Amino acid sequence: MQPLYESNLTSLPLIGKGKVRDIYDIDDNHMLIVTTDRISAYDAILPTPIPGKGRILTQTAQFWMRKMQDIVPNQLVDDMNLADYLTADELKQLDGRGMIVRKLKPLPVEAIVRGYLVGSGWKEYEQSQSVCGIALPAGLKKAQQLPEALFTPSTKAEQGDHDENISFERLVEIMGEEKSNAVKKLAIELYTTAAEFARERGIIIADTKFEFGEDDNGTIYLIDEALTPDSSRFWPVSSYQVGSNPPSFDKQYIRDYLDSLDWDRNPEHAPDLPEDVVAKTFEKYQEAQARLTENL
Repeated sequence: MQPLYESNLTSLPLIGKGKVRDIYDIDDNHMLIVTTDRISAYDAILPTPIPGKGRILTQTAQFWMRKMQDIVPNQLVDDMNLADYLTADELKQLDGRGMIVRKLKPLPVEAIVRGYLVGSGWKEYEQSQSVCGIALPAGLKKAQQLPEALFTPSTKAEQGDHDENISFERLVEIMGEEKSNAVKKLAIELYTTAAEFARERGIIIADTKFEFGEDDNGTIYLIDEALTPDSSRFWPVSSYQVGSNPPSFDKQYIRDYLDSLDWDRNPEHAPDLPEDVVAKTFEKYQEAQARLTENL
């Protein structure tokens, strides 16, 4: 499979590039999001792509957005065709990695929802019996399901910088009480609905992040990506047990590999990935997509 590390379209003007996505302008109301095969970890874009990853993320995000559209409207545009804007060679280059979306004003928050005590949340709980400053009962164990899903927002950092966890009170200062409450309610409802659906298909969604935007009328939309292996922690139900992290269907596998290296986490020194790590990562992403979306 031919990897797409960086898109190169001349039919549309480039707006910008993120860690994974390239954004192109279509008109005053629409743009093209290209999800490349780049992968990032620890705020660094790794030099080795995961061939086919961008297609999986695009298809998975579209699946969830359509499934959740009764909860919140989304950025997808179904009445426009990429073939009307790109050449045949450009369509071949993207190979399912592109989607036309509405132009919306992004809200300045990463809407993170945690359903299980893991990662940085577990580390904080060990020290202070809290997660992102939210007090929790004593006696919880690593990877245990939380009594209720927690909304733990963070700021959206510029590329190369770290997102910063913030309190809900700080979010209200940034966005206002009404909008903050709406985002919290939507994020938790999206997570709990998806978690129930995924568990029936053998996947635990331990945590995830959502991004939202708004139109000129202040209507909130789900944007960017949603419930993909890049933005979520997916665990197999079959090997889950309280007290340890199960093997995951997400980029935690990449992080674990990077943790085994003598790397200073300087993005300029990001290491190459060996072929077996690339292949195993794609296999995990592909299995997550298949479990969630096939035969539906």
